[in-house]
Amino acid sequence: MMRMGPLRTIRAGVLEVSYLEVGPAEGPPVFLMHGFPYDIHSYVDVAPMLAAAGCRVIVPYLRGYGGTRFVRDATPRSGEQAALGADLLALLDALAIPKAVLAGYDWGGRAACVVAALWPERCAGLVSLNSYNIQDIAKAMAPESAEKEYRLWYQYYFHSERGRAGLAADRRGIAKLLWQLWSPTWRFDDATFERSAAAFDHPDFVEVVIHSYRHRFGLVPGDPAYAAIEARLAAQPAITVPAITFDGADDGVRPPAEASAHAHRFTGARSHRVVPGAGHNMPQEVPRVFADAVLELIPHLTT
Repeated sequence: MMRMGPLRTIRAGVLEVSYLEVGPAEGPPVFLMHGFPYDIHSYVDVAPMLAAAGCRVIVPYLRGYGGTRFVRDATPRSGEQAALGADLLALLDALAIPKAVLAGYDWGGRAACVVAALWPERCAGLVSLNSYNIQDIAKAMAPESAEKEYRLWYQYYFHSERGRAGLAADRRGIAKLLWQLWSPTWRFDDATFERSAAAFDHPDFVEVVIHSYRHRFGLVPGDPAYAAIEARLAAQPAITVPAITFDGADDGVRPPAEASAHAHRFTGARSHRVVPGAGHNMPQEVPRVFADAVLELIPHLTT
């Protein structure tokens, strides 16, 4: 089993970020952002493909995962979307990268969408699974169809103290079940899962996850440090940068039928694609498809 490493660390905002960097230092920069409950090994095949094509590839652990740590004990362990976007922006600044292609899914796709929407001058192009991945918290309590609601059982579970205790007691059991439900056609083995599951042993994993799934429904306040960003996101800002968006035809949490509803959120050039046989962890399930999408956007870094 290939493990991604060696890892580097850098102070970026409120975090000491642990990240992989591969490819030539002078190459066009690409950030690959993982989701919940996954880790940087979602890009175990994508990263070397992009590096071989001449890209400078950066794959960070998100807050609450792997070797990334909060610098101060007093910093709230927020998992809100504004925090994820701010973390990515801070990492761009720390690495002195003025502009990059941003690619991700789930939480990582949300971070990429936040930066693309609010700081488009820092994003040359966006690859996003499930299209517009910015939460509309004001409408979060409006119920959807039963077909969509049942897929969110884990979010409602995390709203309760029983759910917090359950996640603390069985991080791996919950994560493995979600992998199976969200990517029903992906036949991963125990070693593949365990390689990523080590990232969930982070001391702040449970707190960050629970806050994320409560905040997005307006059940808990956010970190005041990100209030201004959340206010801007509440307006559901358009994404103006060139974008390639995906849905997995077999995604067990976000079915592809939702994609058309997002079209008006993209005012720049956008190509949307539904990938047969792919679920929610697209970069690990169909790495060539994901890598090729990133490479399509590289020319925008020089324009």
